[in-house]
Amino acid sequence: MKKFTTSLIAFFAVLGFAQANPGDTTWVQANNVRLDYFNNFDTTVTFPDGSVTYRKVLMEFTLGSYACPAGTQYCHQWDYTVLNYVMTPAGDTVELSRLITPFANSGWSRFPNTWKQPYLFDVTDYVSLLKNTASIRIHYSGYSGGFTANIRFAFIEGTPDRNVVGYDKLYEGYFAYGNPADPINNHFPVRNKTAPAGTTSAELKFLVTGHGSDTINQCCEFDNRTYDVLLNNTSVANKAIWRDNCGVNPLYPQGGTWVYDRSNWCPGALVDPIVHKLPGIAAGSSYSINLKFADYTATPSTKGYGGYEAHAAVIYYGPINKTLDASLEDIINPSVYPDHFRENPNSNTPKVKVHNSGSTPITSLQFSYGVKDSAQQQYTWNGTLAPLADAEISFPALSTLTSLSNSGASGTFGFRAKITSVNGQADEDATNDSLSSTFVAAPKWPGDVVLNLRTGNLGANGNLNQNPWHGVWKITDMAGNTVRQRNDASCNATYNDTVAMPAPGFYKITLSTPFCMGFHWWPYDGSSLQPGALIVKDLTGTNLPMKGYTYAGSTLTDRGEHDDFGCEYTQYFYVTSAGTSSIDELATSYGILVYPNPASDQIHISVSGISGKEATVSLVNALGQIVYTRQTREQQILVPTGHLPAGIYSLIYNAGDSRKVEKVVIAK
Repeated sequence: MKKFTTSLIAFFAVLGFAQANPGDTTWVQANNVRLDYFNNFDTTVTFPDGSVTYRKVLMEFTLGSYACPAGTQYCHQWDYTVLNYVMTPAGDTVELSRLITPFANSGWSRFPNTWKQPYLFDVTDYVSLLKNTASIRIHYSGYSGGFTANIRFAFIEGTPDRNVVGYDKLYEGYFAYGNPADPINNHFPVRNKTAPAGTTSAELKFLVTGHGSDTINQCCEFDNRTYDVLLNNTSVANKAIWRDNCGVNPLYPQGGTWVYDRSNWCPGALVDPIVHKLPGIAAGSSYSINLKFADYTATPSTKGYGGYEAHAAVIYYGPINKTLDASLEDIINPSVYPDHFRENPNSNTPKVKVHNSGSTPITSLQFSYGVKDSAQQQYTWNGTLAPLADAEISFPALSTLTSLSNSGASGTFGFRAKITSVNGQADEDATNDSLSSTFVAAPKWPGDVVLNLRTGNLGANGNLNQNPWHGVWKITDMAGNTVRQRNDASCNATYNDTVAMPAPGFYKITLSTPFCMGFHWWPYDGSSLQPGALIVKDLTGTNLPMKGYTYAGSTLTDRGEHDDFGCEYTQYFYVTSAGTSSIDELATSYGILVYPNPASDQIHISVSGISGKEATVSLVNALGQIVYTRQTREQQILVPTGHLPAGIYSLIYNAGDSRKVEKVVIAK
């Protein structure tokens, strides 16, 4: 155990963000082991003695890998459940957190031999158990090794949101689901409890994940089932045990079937507890509670029935300790924290997560933010944030981030954000107002890019060789306006699209696939389903680097194995000047006529050669600012200009898969 009186910057630098001046912080090292086979890995730990109050207790679990002995099967290449417990001398055994190992195939772009992935859990509710001497157990369910685990805790001194005044564990274990001889609800009987003194509210925390498979419905890993929370024999919640976002997992690409949605878990991700508020419980309240799973009868597979790994407990809280307090919880971008891998590097608009730690609704927050060692900008957010609620807040554009990308800066930089007032007043607790992160700048690309696309044979309707193709690419500016997109490509075709950016600034390219297979997913290699491929180049034919996306090869005929980005891929980039390309291979079959030119009160656009196709019409001034935009399917379009100052403008007609640009003069 080691105590520090400085900030948590060094601690959270590993994670990509840091807490500034949080008060004294005590670090406690726990398990540091190799997870070499199915087993319990126990470590005796000396925690603080409980004489100090803590604003927050965080558990950092760092999963890594080690080189497996030759001939080892499935070494760190399978999704295994990891359960983490605290065991006290008094006999308490409580699950603190849960995560699932990824399909961490060696050699894949995110899994070098030195690979490590941090997972951060808020375990403040269990502070009464994390004191003096206790054991931390890692239960690893893997039948092969290859992973390492390192656990340490940060005890941050201060006042918590609420004091925990009691804890009742209700259920724990793995239970088969669908077995008529032993229904799962037999293992979730009614519990009769009484809230302890000091209780003003109570919540049920339920850690539950489905595993295994029956014959017909693949329950429980791949089947969406529900349960009810019964309080005094009345349902107060109905919840599906399901996670529907595995295809946007920030830890990608992986081997295995990582894109498939599952029963409240995804490979390589932590498992969040499901929290249910229990109404009407106060000090001295006697109540009954139980969980009831939806009725289900399964047809067992050769391996039996699927089931649920469950841990449920009621947490009793005292009143909210602070009246007016906001906490800066996270910097989403700019950041290199692995959990925000998909969002970064971003553009010049930072985003943070804020928590209302007080009992008063928050209606305004003032922030100071900026790149380290540069001028800080100010921003006032207005809205409504209820007590104990969270919000993600985007800041206005930061000029320093623009300058870094404009200069093509490489390396790692620092970013800081701070809450400077709440509801126009000083924050009650200043120790949770500041955060810092490390980040890399968005890359600089040329104003003209060429997208070489070869489509596969899977249609958007899920059938082979039925147009349109299932993939989509789109380039947008930071206002969300579409610069160019390819959303109606045919199967088994090749496209070369030259795209000219209309003005200097940040842009975003988005790749998406409705079946979350990316443009090339390895399970279909050698099958009748053929993948697609995309390469983004400059006008000289040089590949442009894309974060987290490995090209299929140097040409479209080369097949790689790592461009399986799941449901969606995004890449932010910056251009210093507008594109100059005037050649558009896809726009030769139609035309636009723009008149009068010069114009005064309005511009008339006449479209010929296409009919009924949705298009975006935009007008951009000499500073690169979009001063007018609309979507239309009309062939005769009027653009009002009477309110605009005289000058030279670019009129952009974007018909989805093609784009026309005309220079127009507005004269007064």
